[in-house]
Amino acid sequence: MELRTVLVVGTGLIGTSAALALRKRGVRVLLADRDPGVVRLARELGAGEEWEPDNPPPEGVDLAVIAVPPAHVATELLELQMLGAARFYTDVASVKAEPISRAAQLGCELSVYVASHPLAGREKSGPGAARADLFLGRPWALCPTEEADPEARAAVLRLIELCGANPVEVSAHDHDRAVAVVSHAPHVAASAVAARLADATDVALGLAGQGVRDVTRIAGSDPSLWLGILSGNASPVAEVLEAVAHDLAEAATALRALAAGDGTATGELTQLLKRGVAGHDRIPGKHGGPASAYAVVQVVIGDRPGQLARLFLVCDEVGVNVEDVRLEHAPGLPLGIAELSVQPGSATTLTEALRERGWQVP
Repeated sequence: MELRTVLVVGTGLIGTSAALALRKRGVRVLLADRDPGVVRLARELGAGEEWEPDNPPPEGVDLAVIAVPPAHVATELLELQMLGAARFYTDVASVKAEPISRAAQLGCELSVYVASHPLAGREKSGPGAARADLFLGRPWALCPTEEADPEARAAVLRLIELCGANPVEVSAHDHDRAVAVVSHAPHVAASAVAARLADATDVALGLAGQGVRDVTRIAGSDPSLWLGILSGNASPVAEVLEAVAHDLAEAATALRALAAGDGTATGELTQLLKRGVAGHDRIPGKHGGPASAYAVVQVVIGDRPGQLARLFLVCDEVGVNVEDVRLEHAPGLPLGIAELSVQPGSATTLTEALRERGWQVP
């Protein structure tokens, strides 16, 4: 299935990123959004040209990608199908069962529609945050119904391939339960932790380190966007949050007992912490396989232009691949710590090379 012309409806982060990826692969992309301003910005970024429903391309549109909030997917699909906008249709909303059910209720033609969801995103939103490489190596779920035509499925698979993602076929209900565990409930949990900081003292905030930044990073996303996502997947998310709340309640009870002098209460806390480690270790590694155990080389780095480039140049010179990197800034000082994750056998080589070149390695 070749995609020559694709219509992207909804030029936010995901829609514009898909458009940019398709444009890099030579696909003609038409853009549409209810907000003319974001269409204009997406067009200026090189994502495509504005769609003119009254003046369709002579060759037709192979696939329409509906990049709107979950609650609006079905109505958008119906409107596009009534216009005969494309041969096939997909959406990229992060909830699948409800939009598919609603589309059936509205009488949409399901044979030419395959719902999908790229598991990629950023804390920022809008076309200005879009990137052509947003989906590279990321899983992209597709959830064909029994009515779906094989050609419709092939069109969506080709979209995923052109965007550089990895297709994962799954039922809509299994998808929603899965993302409740790995995406939606974690966002609510991060928001709950971040909410405690709203009334925190200046002393507490002055002591904030990398740990709290890591835990609350995703809490900075657009609340209205996430309200739509959570509303569309309410029951599965509620089940996960109830389980998390149970664990937290038991941890709080154990801590109260410890505070009262009951030393035997450490058992519950220990088990929760151990289960946390076990769950963390099950998160796939950077290439999708089992998580690898890396050695971490810490380097003091100045907060000035060119320092990271110099650091990575040393890695290149000694042939050490940096598997991951994390920066921790020192409050009140123009420096920080760069944590370079490398293969265990490379840690000593890199440490010695850095020290020889004047870098401070704790």
